[in-house]
Amino acid sequence: MTAADDGPRVILLAAGSASRFGSPKLLADVHGRPMVVRAIETLLEVVPGHRVVVVIGANADRLEPLVRNQKVAVVINREHADGMASSIRAGLANVPPDCPGVLIALADQVAVTPGDLRRLLDAWRRDPERIAAARHGEIIGVPAIFPTVMFDQLSQLQGDRGARELLRRTAGQVIDVPMPTAAVDVDTPANLAAVAAAIVR
Repeated sequence: MTAADDGPRVILLAAGSASRFGSPKLLADVHGRPMVVRAIETLLEVVPGHRVVVVIGANADRLEPLVRNQKVAVVINREHADGMASSIRAGLANVPPDCPGVLIALADQVAVTPGDLRRLLDAWRRDPERIAAARHGEIIGVPAIFPTVMFDQLSQLQGDRGARELLRRTAGQVIDVPMPTAAVDVDTPANLAAVAAAIVR
C-alpha cells in the first residue's frame, strides 16, 4: 500500500506556549493522562500511528518523550513563536507530498472524540477533493481534512490564524461536519477542570 492510497495523514498541533494557562497546558492532567497524550490516543483510535505527525515547540524537552512513547512522528518547530501557521508548515514538510490529504487537529481540543473524527473522515471520503471541517455554531474550523491540492495554500498561511483563515477563503469548497465538541477551548486550569468533568473519559 502506498502513501497515496492509505488515507489522509494527520498533523496534531502541539507547539504553542499556552501563556494564558500559566503552565505547560499540554502536560496538564486530563483523566489521568497528560493532555497531549489524550489527544494522541484519541487520534490513534481512528488512524494508525505511522500516519500521525505531532508538531511540538514550546516545552519541547518535556513533551517530546511523551509523544515519542506513543509511536508517532515528532517534529520540533523552532519557529513556534511565529504562530500556528509555522507549525502547519512544519507538519506539512513531514508528510508525503502524494498523500491524499491531511487532517489538522489541535492538541488542546480535549472534548473531541474518536467518533467525531470518524464522522469527519467519512464526510471527506465521500468527496475527497473537497475540505471536510468541523462546525460548531457559526464557526467552521479544525479538526479539518484538506486534500492535497490545498497543501500549497496551507503552506502559505502566516501568523497565528492557522487553518481557519483558509477555511474562510474557501468556504464554497468545504463540507461542514457538526461537531460541538470542537468548540471547547481550554485557557485556564479552572476552565480545564470544568471541561474535564463534562467530557467522556
